[in-house]
Amino acid sequence: MRAEPTCPRCAGPLSEPGLWSKDWSCGVHGAVLPRRPSKRPGPDGLAAVLRDARVPVWTPWPLPPAWLVTGFCAVGDERSGARATAVALSGPGLISGPADLILIAEEPGIGLGGHYAGLAGGDPGPVFDGSPPDAKIDVSGPAATCDHSVPMWSVGTKPDRAVYVGEAMGDWLWAVLWPAEAGVLMLERQTLLDLREPGMDLDLPYGAYSPRLDE
Repeated sequence: MRAEPTCPRCAGPLSEPGLWSKDWSCGVHGAVLPRRPSKRPGPDGLAAVLRDARVPVWTPWPLPPAWLVTGFCAVGDERSGARATAVALSGPGLISGPADLILIAEEPGIGLGGHYAGLAGGDPGPVFDGSPPDAKIDVSGPAATCDHSVPMWSVGTKPDRAVYVGEAMGDWLWAVLWPAEAGVLMLERQTLLDLREPGMDLDLPYGAYSPRLDE
């Protein structure tokens, strides 16, 4: 696990705010919000992300069979609050072998989802061209006004992963899965809950920390 804040777009080092600038700064991407060190799976890690989350903290519920929550990540500082969150999960792939999933909620322009997706830019680009969605995810919870489906489009990035992106509650929703074959999980309808909502005291099963969060 990395101990210092990094750039959400490239995971590179940041310069702290100082006398000449109030912004965190990346040598490649300029002023950015800091990607905080990832949190280990468990109630304490979840509480740290929930404390100032300004965007949803999504988890599938119920989890796919034998899947576990394997860590958390957030982007933002004390002034901004967390403007992006990531929840890592791991479990058996539907085709073969182990699989990993990271669900990211973020405000436009943050770039965390694009980084995990392997995109050069921060946002998904021209994928919303009127073509039919490749998958749908159900979103449930009071802040969602009512239960509804979120269309998700496949984004071709790197051959080792499957990436889907959509828009939920005004924020980007990304699902990044390793290996690419694990993308078939998206063909099974999943329901996401926002862990910020009152009453979301779920008995989440936790597993070993996912190094995917540090990529």
